[in-house]
Amino acid sequence: MDNIVKVDNISFEYVTEESKFKAIDRLSLNVKRGEFVVIIGHNGSGKSTLSKNLNAILTPTEGSITIDGMDTKEESKIWDIRQTAGMVFQNPDNQIVATIVEEDVAFGPENLGIDPKEIRRRVEESLKSVGMYDFRDRQPHLLSGGQKQRVAIAGIIAMRPKCIIFDEATAMLDPSGRKEVMKTIKRLNKEENITTIHITHFMEEAVEADRVIVMEKGKKLLEGTPREVFSNIEKLKSIGLDVPCMTELSSSLKEKGLAIGSDILTVDEMVMELCQLL
Repeated sequence: MDNIVKVDNISFEYVTEESKFKAIDRLSLNVKRGEFVVIIGHNGSGKSTLSKNLNAILTPTEGSITIDGMDTKEESKIWDIRQTAGMVFQNPDNQIVATIVEEDVAFGPENLGIDPKEIRRRVEESLKSVGMYDFRDRQPHLLSGGQKQRVAIAGIIAMRPKCIIFDEATAMLDPSGRKEVMKTIKRLNKEENITTIHITHFMEEAVEADRVIVMEKGKKLLEGTPREVFSNIEKLKSIGLDVPCMTELSSSLKEKGLAIGSDILTVDEMVMELCQLL
């Protein structure tokens, strides 16, 4: 399986007249086609700056990023890069531009000059894929936060990206909204094979990823499967991050002398482990 995203030793500095701040410091990583990668880190770790570099909103101060073989520093490729790697932002209100849901989803394909019949087909398919087809004639401002975010995702899907970057797309949602959006993200990845890069500070959202990357001070601190990464409880806590609730609970139970695994990630795994002890 080849890599759709290649980040080669990049650094990025925010420069003002008074100062410089290095948000990313010599970072390298690859993302394979069809992979579901979650990037976590506390505020200021550089994860959102990375997402903007992946979508060519920003370009590296040093090093290079290629998206499906295209260098993000090539201005002539920027439009193609953003079609290939769509981005869903934290606040859906910043991404919704029309007054009717289906018109908003059609906005991107219309700007690509796609035939109207094809646009209608894409809009219908995209709204169905995120479970929002029945809301196609609604006004976006009447929708819940989770529903708005799913409309924003549909707008990206309608442009047929090979990869979608979610930049803290669940941060402003309540638990119900987060659950809706995560269900959509996982389905798009597993059923439609859309490469997914999900940037979040909710540890539970990382549990079902193929790979988790932990960022700290612009560098890659940890990388591996969710089980491998979250087994480093003390290291994660030392940089101000939590671990999934079930991992924390299993570690505490083990410290109390219970013969239980310390790498449990989900409620179902915890139930199975406890049942085996009875």
